[in-house]
Amino acid sequence: MRAAVIEVGHYDVSLDVTCGEETFRSVTRVEFECREPGADTFVELAAARLRDVRLNGAAVDTGGWSAERGLVLTGLAERNTLVVDADFAYTTIGQGLHRGVDPADGEVYLYSQFEIADAQRVFACFDQPDLKAEFTFHVTAPAHWAVVSNMPVGHRDGLTRHFARSPRMSTYVAAVCAGPYHEVRREFDGVDLGLFIRASMREHLDAEDLFEVTTQGFEFFHRQFGVRYPLPKYDQVFVAECNGAAMENYGCVTLGEEYFIFRGAATGFEYEKRANHMQHELAHMWFGNLVTMRWWDDIWLKEAFAEWASHWCNAENTRFTDAWTTFLSIRKNWAYRQDQLSSTHPVYAAAPDVAAAEANFDGITYAKGASVIKLLVAFVGLPAFLQGLRLYFRKHAFGNATFDDLLGALEESAGRPLRGFAEQWLRTSEVNTLRPVLTLADDGTYASVAIAQSAPPGHPLRTHRLAVGLYGADGRRRERAELTVDGPLTPVPQLAGAEVADLLLVNDDDLTYAKVRLDPRSTRTVLDRLSTLESSLARGLCWAAAWDMTRDGELPAREYVRLVARAMPDETDVNLLTSVLVPTSPAPAKSGQAQIALDRFADPGWAPRGRRELAATALAALESGAAPAAAWARAFVSVARTPDELAVLRGWLAGAGVPRDLTVDADLRWTILQALVAEGAAGPSDIDAELARDRTAGGERAAATARALVPTESSKAAVWRRLTEESLPAGLQRALLFGLHHPSQVGLTSPYHGKYLDVVGRVWAGHEIGRATEFAVYGYASLLVEPAAVEAADAWLEGAAHAGHPEPLVRLVRDGRDNQARALAARGADAAA
Repeated sequence: MRAAVIEVGHYDVSLDVTCGEETFRSVTRVEFECREPGADTFVELAAARLRDVRLNGAAVDTGGWSAERGLVLTGLAERNTLVVDADFAYTTIGQGLHRGVDPADGEVYLYSQFEIADAQRVFACFDQPDLKAEFTFHVTAPAHWAVVSNMPVGHRDGLTRHFARSPRMSTYVAAVCAGPYHEVRREFDGVDLGLFIRASMREHLDAEDLFEVTTQGFEFFHRQFGVRYPLPKYDQVFVAECNGAAMENYGCVTLGEEYFIFRGAATGFEYEKRANHMQHELAHMWFGNLVTMRWWDDIWLKEAFAEWASHWCNAENTRFTDAWTTFLSIRKNWAYRQDQLSSTHPVYAAAPDVAAAEANFDGITYAKGASVIKLLVAFVGLPAFLQGLRLYFRKHAFGNATFDDLLGALEESAGRPLRGFAEQWLRTSEVNTLRPVLTLADDGTYASVAIAQSAPPGHPLRTHRLAVGLYGADGRRRERAELTVDGPLTPVPQLAGAEVADLLLVNDDDLTYAKVRLDPRSTRTVLDRLSTLESSLARGLCWAAAWDMTRDGELPAREYVRLVARAMPDETDVNLLTSVLVPTSPAPAKSGQAQIALDRFADPGWAPRGRRELAATALAALESGAAPAAAWARAFVSVARTPDELAVLRGWLAGAGVPRDLTVDADLRWTILQALVAEGAAGPSDIDAELARDRTAGGERAAATARALVPTESSKAAVWRRLTEESLPAGLQRALLFGLHHPSQVGLTSPYHGKYLDVVGRVWAGHEIGRATEFAVYGYASLLVEPAAVEAADAWLEGAAHAGHPEPLVRLVRDGRDNQARALAARGADAAA
């Protein structure tokens, strides 16, 4: 690799963003050393056109250059200076330097997004994580713009802002944001904190809450990690059309405005979700930025640790004290779902190239990795774990490290070998299932308690550190036994002779990563009176067990839906309520669990009855004042189908019959209108009228989704044509994909399963990895639960190698097929019930 030959010292990058709407000028001066004078190397340079390139003062032959392959540099000296003067293209896909126009006022906003290897879209660079360097940026921009980078502005010369020189960092966390952003600043513990948002959205910037969460994170991580944040400032820039939810640029974090800026009443879940992402990105200042993986096969070193650290911080040092319940119900469920697909991979996953690395930004890398960290903390104890982290940070600060380096530091602090743990948990895949094995005595006690462990064929049993809790009829835990489970059957002698519990809960306190089963008595307790459990984490574990049993066909989907209708009105944890009931977007892939149960797992003949039951439950909760009203309203919208239910939605839009605690804000209005459009109860003129009320970036995205939901063949054909034949901005493509498929339109869109399989290879080849991935995931007809759909996917997969489809694409299509097959099996189990 290049890192064996060269060492990069400094980038001096001058950007001029006053050159027009299509391109900007970039002049890069990079100083680097060569350990083997006379050797060759290459530099990434994805420019639109080159003006001049010079190496050590001599013109470089650029005849072999291309934006895809970069530029070869020959005959290197011991010390080298490369100067590249080039024009680069803005993008609208959230990669490189993204340019967007705010429809509210016509102002232009820029933000950079360089992970994994897109810094080369903005300046010439050696674009890999282990070639760190210091950076100095100079940005020429309109006078009224704010310009933000990793470091503070040192001085300003006319329209040019000259930024201070940074410490060593990887190219993927360099950053530039520019535009007429509204700015708010605060100082905390010697760090200058900044918030930025588009001028048209300034009224929605709740700076006090954002600063509170940020300062709580700094306070906690400074204390726990033993290493101070090394930069003088920390800016958080809320950007439109964000590629992903957020990005941890060093000292200049970008966060998706559409995800984290609330235009109306927000639930506690939404505030906690935002806080979690903010702490996640802040944790990256240590995990990823201060110490960086050498290559992307160690991506979990930053993502899993930041995921774990963010929930740890929230639980210990913010108002979100039940953050581990949220982790279980939202993030860990993501990992379990991903880990049971045939495309599963170890937490530590090979990444032979950038495309493979992109495919590993998933629930296994993030949430399973964080679950393993949580388990590791339980094994070695938090003090020893933190001592190892501090050693790791001190030894590798501003450099690169591998998983082996981290493991060595943890072994040194813990005083015990951890290689076996690593092999079991980080280099194997799939999820184990833990099931209680009980023998009851005649006197109402347990004669014996054991835990049976199983794994899918070809996958290992693991060593688990966990607890078993016994809960009484009052919902309180009366006994807890902690032990190590190893092998197919592990006795729990501490519980022999204990009074038989109403609920015996394996993996109480959620210490390990495994699916849990309930014994028959405990299953009855959960189905009849789950809400009586005192602990939100215990309730979360029961919800997780019920959901896993539903997905695996052991609990009929209708029983799960009835459990939701029975228990959710009394649920006080908004995060549990949200994960079960509330869709996070119109996309079927982002449905709540109850909606997935109805749309995919339930017998279609029974599903309408289940929807009516949930709709009635949601309306009753709203009428009784159950909180949060916004969550119950969205739950109702997601299942409303009958004329009477749709009439309620039309009334809410008109301001009639609105529950007293419900605010029908702009976002909820769009959600309601999209539901009405999907059912044919509203049309294009209604969409136009709503957009006239909300002429914002969020309004335009919501209108695009609503138009894609129009239930006519011509409308779906037009959406499909745009998705497969046009190069769309990232936000618009996502909006159209979210409206392509809908549970009420399966018959209308079923032909698009075959069309998808026909074109997905071409679309993948013609798009950047982010947009290609979104098409592959959201374009798949996951709601089409039919044997013929699975057979069609199987035929495509059988021919994939012959057709030359890349492995990341094959993996995503295989995931879609697996989800259809699982849904078929669950429907069969529900029908049999």
